[in-house]
Amino acid sequence: MDSQTSSSASPHVLIFPVPMLGHINPMLKLAQLLCLAKLNVTFLNTAYNHRRLLQYTDVEARLARFPGFRFEIIPDGLPDDHPRSGERANEVYRSLELTATPILKEILIRLRDDLNSPVTCFIADGMFGYAYDVGEEVGIPVIAFRTISSCCFWIYFNMPNLIDAEQIPFQDDDLDELVNNIPGMEAFLRYRDLPSFCRVKDVNDSHFRRVTNATRRTQRANSLILNTFEELEGPIVNLIRAHCSSNIYSIGPLHTQLNYRLGRTESDKITLNNSLWEVDRSCIKWLDDKPKKSVVYVSFGSITTISKEQLMEIWAGLVQSNKFFLWVMRPNSITGDNPTQAVDPEILEGTEKRGYMVGWTPQEEVLAHQAIGGFLTHSGWNSTLESIEAGVPMVCWPYFADQQVNSRYVSHVWKIGLDMKDKCHRDIVENMVNDMMENMKDGLLSSVTEFSQAVKRSVAEGGTSSCNLDRLIDDIRAMARK
Repeated sequence: MDSQTSSSASPHVLIFPVPMLGHINPMLKLAQLLCLAKLNVTFLNTAYNHRRLLQYTDVEARLARFPGFRFEIIPDGLPDDHPRSGERANEVYRSLELTATPILKEILIRLRDDLNSPVTCFIADGMFGYAYDVGEEVGIPVIAFRTISSCCFWIYFNMPNLIDAEQIPFQDDDLDELVNNIPGMEAFLRYRDLPSFCRVKDVNDSHFRRVTNATRRTQRANSLILNTFEELEGPIVNLIRAHCSSNIYSIGPLHTQLNYRLGRTESDKITLNNSLWEVDRSCIKWLDDKPKKSVVYVSFGSITTISKEQLMEIWAGLVQSNKFFLWVMRPNSITGDNPTQAVDPEILEGTEKRGYMVGWTPQEEVLAHQAIGGFLTHSGWNSTLESIEAGVPMVCWPYFADQQVNSRYVSHVWKIGLDMKDKCHRDIVENMVNDMMENMKDGLLSSVTEFSQAVKRSVAEGGTSSCNLDRLIDDIRAMARK
């Protein structure tokens, strides 16, 4: 059988992520894993992000080896100069829902009726609640993919319980009070650890409702994919399985899974770059000259924005710690005019001696570098998983969404880092960095090393995530046979 005939006979999967890097990155890695299993994949990307992806990565050449892979492009309905970050990131959801719904239906019908390679199933980002309606209307099974942590998904799922118990909106200002209506988390989850969307004054807030409704509608999905591994979030995955979907595939961490299936070893693996910004590789040379575990890596992800005041407190705290630091200062991530104007000369002098600032890094490669001793992070789920796999402790300064939950789990459940949420003072930054790098180093390193080893076992042949990925692939093939 020639390659074209073989490609045409394969199952065909449509994948549609929320158009933000934290969603695109793991879903592109899933796409490549499915292609390695000889499935056909159509990846639906917005025009804005696709231009940036082609500009800053080799993704087109990387996926050209798979004859069954292709991109489809749709508009997101926003002007090119829209920031798509910070508080305005929520506007992407609203605009895309209005723009994409009719186009999505047209694409699914066209792929369904393609005689050469009819679409088998639709893997939709779980934040797209309308995807289930479109899938049902055209008769295509929908598999939900949640790119957040399972523990945060479980909280989203239980938000109606918090509303019914009148725990949302918050009744007072004591954010350290325990929340008692999230099964499995009663002993440690505080109000301040709930997802940022929970700090609303009105439960009819549009984004709060969107998150809650989309999560509850996951029950309509054929099945659910989670980018996690059982050894990390197994108890919560079991709760989700009992209340939401019995057919759950915990197949993460996807970046580790992909490296393993590509046959990359620790010594030769490199970042499979899916960035929307230009990577500055000069940071690797800078790290090469630093002692082992001596550098604090600082990155607040792809959509976080911080004020000039916050910038100065974090910057001063890093300089005061007297540690080397590599800081990702993403373009347009600092709000206000001239954010680095009139910086204290002592901060500039300390930075010149011990700091290095870049616009974007190859993060997986940076975290795996022997010079990195700790990670000051926004606690995004991809960053958290990458830090765990690399065996790097964290100081968590969460921004929004699942990050508040992740930081609590990192510090109080998994005990692999420290939680700095709702605080931004130079002395606190200094103390937490020193605790991570010196005072609490041994305990944190011991815990995160155990999870790092568990990650590698989970994606190896016979591991939990590996078996779950094989099961997902087999189930998609079974759908195609039907």
